[in-house]
Amino acid sequence: MEILKMAPVFKETIWGGTRLRTQFGYDIPGDHVGECWAVSAHPDGEGVIAEGKYKGVRLSDLWKEHRELFGNMEGDRFPLLTKIIDANDDLSIQVHPDDAYAAVHENGSLGKMECWYVLDCEEGATIIVGHNARSREELEDMIHQGRWKELIREVPIHKGDFFQINPGTVHAIKAGTLILESQQSSDVTYRLYDYDRLQNGSPRPLHIKQSLDVIEVPFVPAVIAAGDKNSGTAEDGWMEMLYSCKYYTVWKAELSGEEILEEDVPFMIGSLLEGEIDITGDSISDTHLVKGEHFIIPSVAGRLHFRGAGMLIFSAPGR
Repeated sequence: MEILKMAPVFKETIWGGTRLRTQFGYDIPGDHVGECWAVSAHPDGEGVIAEGKYKGVRLSDLWKEHRELFGNMEGDRFPLLTKIIDANDDLSIQVHPDDAYAAVHENGSLGKMECWYVLDCEEGATIIVGHNARSREELEDMIHQGRWKELIREVPIHKGDFFQINPGTVHAIKAGTLILESQQSSDVTYRLYDYDRLQNGSPRPLHIKQSLDVIEVPFVPAVIAAGDKNSGTAEDGWMEMLYSCKYYTVWKAELSGEEILEEDVPFMIGSLLEGEIDITGDSISDTHLVKGEHFIIPSVAGRLHFRGAGMLIFSAPGR
């Protein structure tokens, strides 16, 4: 069996830049590329297997036709999506729906729960997570009156920070920030405010009604129990669990030398974000990975040996 390397999909955006090229060596299609959809089976940016037995096969087709690779999980679609986001300018202030709202109002889409690992940011960088309205009436007043500075909750960030973004959370990535995002496989975003920017001479559409429908009031920060190194996935604690919920579990792994991974989830998504490593195992072909490669460890991989030096983010379906 093989580890499934993915061919990423790139998206040009009004706020994108060039760091996907300069920091990861990707062959991006322009100088305003904001998103690398690294592991995706979503129709808005579907990836294919980059090499090996399944080279060129869409991930959604692999999910449909070879469910054994994914632990025979149930579900009509691949559940997760991994991105790298390069914010050369501020993203719009936005909010995502949960599964129930998206199913009714977005043609059966999944909702969008996501989390961010800060790969890099400028000195003094900030991020928007949450709002300051105490009631739904106050929220509506602040939005309709354009009292954005009063409404928005802005916090300082540093490289290595982690944020869990629940559905209903007002949020925005700001300029100068590079993010690894793990999320449900959904592309539903409600734009609350866009700094009055123009695209092709016109403002981008806002989604005020939908935003008011789904924003949680008052804002309650997600509880993140970071630092748990007893996740049951890594044999000797080299993987730190960042967050776990019903949709996903996310780990940060720092490798220096050799470590063992005994997979106990249906499958794992991995992103090598620093360094260079080799993976070997009794039931898996030898795999060499360099910075910027993204991959799926199938359920049949068994016990794996990781060798080299690097930093990875892993995700897996929720428990």
